[in-house]
Amino acid sequence: MSKYLDQSILVIHELLKSKKIKPIDLVLEAYERIEENKDLNLFITLNKEEALKEAKLLEDMEVDNLLFGIPIALKDNIVTKDLKTTCASLMLANFMPIYDASVVLKLKKRHMIVIGKTNMDEFAMGSSSRTSYFGAPHNPWNIEKVTGGSSGGSAGVVAARIVPFALGSDTGGSIRQPASYCGIVGMKPTYGRVSRYGLVAFASSLDQIGPMTRNVYENALLLNAIVGMDSKDLTSVSLEKEDFTRFIGEDICGMKIGVPKYFMSDIVSIEIKEKMENVFSLLKEAGCIVEYIDISYIEQAARLYQVIAMGEASSNLARFDGIRYGYSCKDPKDIDDLYYRSREEGFGEEVKRRIMVGSYLLSGENAKKYYDKAMSVRSDIRTSFLDAFKKYDLLVGPTTVSCACDIAEDMSDPLKGFMDDVLVIPVNMAGLPGLSLPIGFSKEDMPIGMHIMANDFDEATIYKLASFIEEKLALDLCPRGGNYHE
Repeated sequence: MSKYLDQSILVIHELLKSKKIKPIDLVLEAYERIEENKDLNLFITLNKEEALKEAKLLEDMEVDNLLFGIPIALKDNIVTKDLKTTCASLMLANFMPIYDASVVLKLKKRHMIVIGKTNMDEFAMGSSSRTSYFGAPHNPWNIEKVTGGSSGGSAGVVAARIVPFALGSDTGGSIRQPASYCGIVGMKPTYGRVSRYGLVAFASSLDQIGPMTRNVYENALLLNAIVGMDSKDLTSVSLEKEDFTRFIGEDICGMKIGVPKYFMSDIVSIEIKEKMENVFSLLKEAGCIVEYIDISYIEQAARLYQVIAMGEASSNLARFDGIRYGYSCKDPKDIDDLYYRSREEGFGEEVKRRIMVGSYLLSGENAKKYYDKAMSVRSDIRTSFLDAFKKYDLLVGPTTVSCACDIAEDMSDPLKGFMDDVLVIPVNMAGLPGLSLPIGFSKEDMPIGMHIMANDFDEATIYKLASFIEEKLALDLCPRGGNYHE
């Protein structure tokens, strides 16, 4: 089998531009790798026929950008015209969208090739991707471990080196947490930076689409392609065009780095804290100032997230009623039976639990008592972060409190999943950008991630620091005998 997809995006680009290879060579290689890794259960739907057709059409076109002809995988809650979008649920198991999400249109404009839709937690509700109707994806580093969630399939396809790029969505850490578990780079952009039009909503005030890649440079490159104002998403922000790669490789001497104390407390495993301390030493040696700081209310962020996310989820998922589209039960007795049985049969247990709790939280006076109060404290969390960025360029900490758990681990405790995301949820609550970067391995040889957070719309500074750390650590991030070269 060829190894073109093991090369850096710059090398692949030159091979395409010089006509030494064609886009179809990359697409065929990607599908070979999917077959070799089918035991990982990373995809729900493949797009092979259309991908090959698109690759052939690109053969005679000018290679006009670095992403031209490159295969990409999409999380299965990002709608794709004439390609099933299931949200890993029986409710949408046969849903065929009639339009593309805005981010998909942007990728197609760059002539990227969508090879398939990746496995995930059902309707993005979960932290391990085990709530998927189609079965859990497996971690390429250890098939007995979870990939994390909810963007577990997207993290897995990049980690397994099936494709260089994937898109995920992040509501409470769903890009960064699986990126940490799988040893890849995952970015949640600032809320409003990327259009959510065509993303099946979980919690609308928290959701954000972002890039998942092998390295920092390629992450910034993919973010370049998907950002921008979108008239179809009223929360998207109009900003001047910028190149997120522009600070990569620059000197970091003099940068001021804050470390929230809670992120290095006893909730974090000792070996993860040790890896973080090693990175702090590298930063200090490079001339950075690293100081521990306090961020108000972040220890409460996971609890507040439950109130906000489940309330918004119950509202967003009300549209799935068994009538307009999606799963509909057989032989209903009447309209009430149709509603009840379609939702009872079509949704999984975790989704139903969140809908029920969310409906309670938004009922009557409970909306003021719980949701409105949570939103008020959320505003205080954001203010505390913004105050910190008046003094510090970036904030850092571990991405997760532990490494990926066993795929067979008990799922009966509904609170555990939220605690897996306790270090990444605060960034969503504040609407800020955050990136997870691999910084080493546990004693079980499972990846460990570092979380880098920035002020609104300052993703470029995150990439500046992340690229320095990546270069200094020079980790081998190829599970299953890969041969990837930066």
